[in-house]
Amino acid sequence: MLGMLFNEKECKELDYVLRKELDEMLLDMGDTRLDQEIRHAIANRYKTVFRMYARFAPSKELSKYARNGRFPQVKH
Repeated sequence: MLGMLFNEKECKELDYVLRKELDEMLLDMGDTRLDQEIRHAIANRYKTVFRMYARFAPSKELSKYARNGRFPQVKH
């Protein structure tokens, strides 16, 4: 396990970057033009980035990115 120290400005920037990445991946997972294999890879990456964001995001913000029925779950 690695630890990192960030100042307030860096924390805000990391928050912004992770939120934007989650937004993009949600859009991509909802794009039916993409191959199922690609959408599966995006879903796996989404889980990782979501867990990173969940470590410091308030629950209200976190609920915006929790996957639900809006997008079909990728089958394993």
